[in-house]
Amino acid sequence: CLTFGSELPAMFDGMKLAAVAAVLYVVVRCLNLTSPTAVPQIISQDTPLSRYLLKSCPMLSKEYIPPLIWGKSGHLQTALYGKMGRVSTPTPCGLRKFLPMQDGATATFDLFEALGKHSTGDDVTMVICPGIGNHSEKNYIRTFVDYSQRQGYRCAVLNHLGALPDMELTSPRMFTYGCTWEFGAMVAYIKRAFPQTQLVVVGFSLGGNIACKFLGENRSNQEQVLCCISVCQGYSALRAQETFLQWDQCRRLYNFVLAGNMKKLILSHSLLTSSNIGDTDLNKLCAATSLMQIDDNIMRKFHGYNSLREYYEKESCVHYVHNVSVPLLLVNSSDDPLVHRSLLAIPCMLAEKMPNVMFALTEHGGHMGFFEGAVLFPHPLTWMDKVIVEYTDAICHWEKKQQACQRSRNSNSTSHQD
Repeated sequence: CLTFGSELPAMFDGMKLAAVAAVLYVVVRCLNLTSPTAVPQIISQDTPLSRYLLKSCPMLSKEYIPPLIWGKSGHLQTALYGKMGRVSTPTPCGLRKFLPMQDGATATFDLFEALGKHSTGDDVTMVICPGIGNHSEKNYIRTFVDYSQRQGYRCAVLNHLGALPDMELTSPRMFTYGCTWEFGAMVAYIKRAFPQTQLVVVGFSLGGNIACKFLGENRSNQEQVLCCISVCQGYSALRAQETFLQWDQCRRLYNFVLAGNMKKLILSHSLLTSSNIGDTDLNKLCAATSLMQIDDNIMRKFHGYNSLREYYEKESCVHYVHNVSVPLLLVNSSDDPLVHRSLLAIPCMLAEKMPNVMFALTEHGGHMGFFEGAVLFPHPLTWMDKVIVEYTDAICHWEKKQQACQRSRNSNSTSHQD
């Protein structure tokens, strides 16, 4: 008995060590601590423009280094973006514009003037389309706008129809996955108000789908557009929603959370629930646990689609983006828990087939995270913010050089004729 009793402390110590080891193993696996940092994978055709961009954009050719402790977890990057947006968020000062639409809806966007001169000396405006249910007051948008303003860019940020908490709808319709009406109205206003400006189209998540679809819908939509940048979109709504029903990477759980947020947004508008949604659909909305159910019972009916499949097919940029001829940067993260890896075959194929498209795929970053930092605390500016501005700066200078070369050729041609 004495011998057995003396062995008990040793046994308990062994159990403690085993428990600590098990916890450490789970922590290391969950935080993905063993995953090495990496240079973004860049896919593009070998063209003078792509070579110039890779030379002029060092962010695309050096390692993206997330915060050491938690930054290699796509879930934590996504959760921090979803809960906080950004840290130490600035408050840019803008002017809200109201645009009446033909169906009685009122589109709104916020206009922020540049806080300095652009490095090219030109007038350049970023037209920005936020993610699902987002608007200009979101922290990640405010951070990006403030940074862009300081680099000499005017910014116009669309407020998705029905997304602003303090503004009632004026028609029984709200934003959908791929409706470009409000974004088009904002772009048209900017072109009228600033006829000499050049445009940079920026889309985040769902906004990336709308931005690319808008440019591809009509060739005239690309007039005055220098380039387009899309971050963390899924490209095909039909294929994306199918993956949202899967449990890997907790995607089904994210679907449930997003559906809950969407449900609250719809129910907050009395105009929708009183005039456009019947009792049957309202009951289905309240019982919905996925975005697909909400899209089928509510969203597709705003535009009269006969089926959910038709809605997803018609509202996805994958059927329009091949018409885009301006330089296009597509950015995704490998550990994005919302965008299944199978969807990344779409931007990969586009970059291989289209000379104007560049696809940048990071190893880490989650969904719209891309936080940078040393060990624990993230920096206010993210890798994403800096890459967009760096790419845009490079395109602006490339275009400036092209125009100078064209003027030189025209001058030489004229002198030879004389």
